[in-house]
Amino acid sequence: MLSLESQIKTAADNAQNRFGKDIITDRYEFRGDITLTVARQAVADVVRWLRDSAGFDMLVNLSSVDNMGESPRFEVNYTLTQSETGANLSLKTKVDDGEEVPSVTEIFQSANWHEREAWDLMGIKFSGHPDLRRILMWEGYPYFPLRKDFPVQGVPTELPGVAFTEAAPTQGAPFATEQGRCPSACREPRSHKF
Repeated sequence: MLSLESQIKTAADNAQNRFGKDIITDRYEFRGDITLTVARQAVADVVRWLRDSAGFDMLVNLSSVDNMGESPRFEVNYTLTQSETGANLSLKTKVDDGEEVPSVTEIFQSANWHEREAWDLMGIKFSGHPDLRRILMWEGYPYFPLRKDFPVQGVPTELPGVAFTEAAPTQGAPFATEQGRCPSACREPRSHKF
């Protein structure tokens, strides 16, 4: 029986052989973990093949990264797992502002909320998603709060009672605490009454 690391390498090799360099454009290995960079338009095909042919039957994570100043600006990261062995394989795809990534919700239902969160907080759209609407911010909110160009203090809003109408009282960072020797409860800005 192959070791866990050998199973992951074999799956990555098979995926690269199956899809070629036009689809799987890069491979990064670090301490036994492998990340494959996948062309944006083929990400759903690769995810489906890894589920059906390589036994990666669980999507454990889908997240996004804002690489402001680079082009393409965003990355969408996927972590797939073989539930029986615990083997993990990571995929990433690069996407520019305004481009869409194919949804993987038909392959893994767990992607539904992950993709909605990436849309809501980063502005990354997923084509073919069955219900791509905001999950944390309200409909009509014009910003994407996890982008690096979003002000740390937040933005003034015209909806009093829904969010801060002035800059958040956090001394320049979300959830920043005040320095001092008091217990953490008194340093936590959310515990203060305004």
